[in-house]
Amino acid sequence: MSRREGTVAAVGSPSLLEGYRLAGAGLYPAAGAADVRAVWAGLPDSVCVVLLTPDAAAHLSDELADPASPLTVVLPS
Repeated sequence: MSRREGTVAAVGSPSLLEGYRLAGAGLYPAAGAADVRAVWAGLPDSVCVVLLTPDAAAHLSDELADPASPLTVVLPS
């Protein structure tokens, strides 16, 4: 069994992300399609898991379909 190491990023509305800092996630606040896509494109290569707010996930449908993308989890609304 292999072990992956990396970081966790949380992307989306700043008001919904703050608590994830306590769990060690890097926060990447973004509002609107352009911001979300820019943040996604600029995530460090070390990111292996991305927590997305529902709004952020809605703007990334094409990007999330890419098998090379990090593992993503959409937060409950």
